[in-house]
Amino acid sequence: MTENMLDKNGIARRIAQEVKDGYYVNLGIGIPTLVANFVRDDIEVEFQSENGVLGMGPFPFEGEEDADVINAGKQTITTLPGASFFDSATSFGMIRGQHVDLTILGAMEVSQDGDIANWKIPGKMVKGMGGAMDLVASAENIIVAMMHTNRAGESKLLKECTLPLTGVGCVKKIVTNLAVIEVTAKGFKLLERAPGVSIETIKSATEGELIIEGEILEMNI
Repeated sequence: MTENMLDKNGIARRIAQEVKDGYYVNLGIGIPTLVANFVRDDIEVEFQSENGVLGMGPFPFEGEEDADVINAGKQTITTLPGASFFDSATSFGMIRGQHVDLTILGAMEVSQDGDIANWKIPGKMVKGMGGAMDLVASAENIIVAMMHTNRAGESKLLKECTLPLTGVGCVKKIVTNLAVIEVTAKGFKLLERAPGVSIETIKSATEGELIIEGEILEMNI
């Protein structure tokens, strides 16, 4: 069987299944921003961005972008009817007050204890952590969207993170191009695998402790 690793849109499509009716959701930079494109039409969801937007819609079509309407990653966005704009102090008040039901973030590394590193690689210039620290400190439910390995083929799901941490013990679930994984007290628990991807492939790509119990079904995407 040919292994069919997910692309970025596939990861976003699977994470969209975690978004429930009535949720307030914050989308991080990168793959998470794509999730808004795949949420079911029969549910109502409010997407929030820390630069002060509530009610984001899908990305605009080419030629329909409005440079004045952007998310925290400076990407042009659309807004849904009833959307609102406000200052960043109000936006972070929502985050710190735990009024966001689900936070979806990208990551460079995640440890088997749920630590996340997603803001800095030593030696490379960065503008700062941005709102990531507030998000990981305040969110009750954090899902990470990421590739399972880096460009060198090395695992990004580790026993311990090697990069500077953004947050400690905060990640609940990870969706990669290979699998859906839950972070538990005993390590990474394999829940689902990408279509056609073998368990052996996932095991070899995971440095941290990987728990495999029972039949592991393919993702329904």
